Amino acid sequence: MQAYPFYRPRRSRRWKWSRELFAESKLCTNDLIQPFFLLDGKKKEVNIEKMPGIQRYSIDRLFYKLEEIEELKIPLVAIFPCLEDHLKTSNGEEALNEDGLVCSTIREIKKRFPGIGVMADVALDPYTNHGQDGLIDEAGNVINDETVRVLCKQAQIQAEAGADVIAPSDMMDGRILAIRKTLEDLNRTDTLIMSYAAKYASAFYGPFRDAVSSKLGKTASKKTYQMDPRNTDEALREATLDIFEGADMLLVKPGLPYLDIVYRLNAKLDMPIFSYQVSGEYAMLKTAVMQSMLDEKDAVLESLICFKRAGSSGIISYFSMQAAKWILNLEK
Repeated sequence: MQAYPFYRPRRSRRWKWSRELFAESKLCTNDLIQPFFLLDGKKKEVNIEKMPGIQRYSIDRLFYKLEEIEELKIPLVAIFPCLEDHLKTSNGEEALNEDGLVCSTIREIKKRFPGIGVMADVALDPYTNHGQDGLIDEAGNVINDETVRVLCKQAQIQAEAGADVIAPSDMMDGRILAIRKTLEDLNRTDTLIMSYAAKYASAFYGPFRDAVSSKLGKTASKKTYQMDPRNTDEALREATLDIFEGADMLLVKPGLPYLDIVYRLNAKLDMPIFSYQVSGEYAMLKTAVMQSMLDEKDAVLESLICFKRAGSSGIISYFSMQAAKWILNLEK
């Protein structure tokens, strides 16, 4: 490479047009996935205290947001239920209610907004009174194979309701293969699976549990099934297994603290890798903005482009709608 002064790297940064031309990573609205929290009932829009600017919606209020999603050209939404406590049980049986909040919402979205993709979460933590992602035994330990059987039924009713993407977030062993077989037996061959292949046992999930009203009881730690933050080789093993079991896409969660995992999976595996900018990341950025410590637009867009730079095909972010408005120059 020619040395200075014959090669001046600053030349390509001199003008806005040249910076755009030389950009190695670019962010567009097609890269974004917007999560929504659901409430039963009508005319409900409830602020989430630990996630300023984010609300829970009843289906009629959600329709207004989905109209914006169409206008912003965001291709996929992810839905999560916030249930009343009386619907939560030790075995999470409400997860298998074909007329429950999630399945009813999926049907209504696909009826009114057929062009928007819908991703449904497969896990039991919003439905259990102990807050675990699976069934527990008498000692409070999360049991794997029995949980997988329930998750297959949950995936089945979500797919039959019209979910385009099934997203198992539970981290049980073997659940991708079992769910894929279930979908194949139902002739749901077009239903995609986004596997939470590398979901770490993270402190950054706290606000999400508040958003879905999930209270963790005195049972086994989620560290017994979610991944150890100290490990990277384990993520590669988990992701490789999920590919062979039938996943169409892989997800890394949390986001920014785990960009090295995104980069490594992208480098090693010929599969689309997605990232989840989780509730704790959102809350930190939003709080800093509210305290005038950061410029919201600059900080958010920089954080999102970091995912693209690391190799993410797409990003689940609570900032997705706002980011799309900035990308499309609808807001300054």
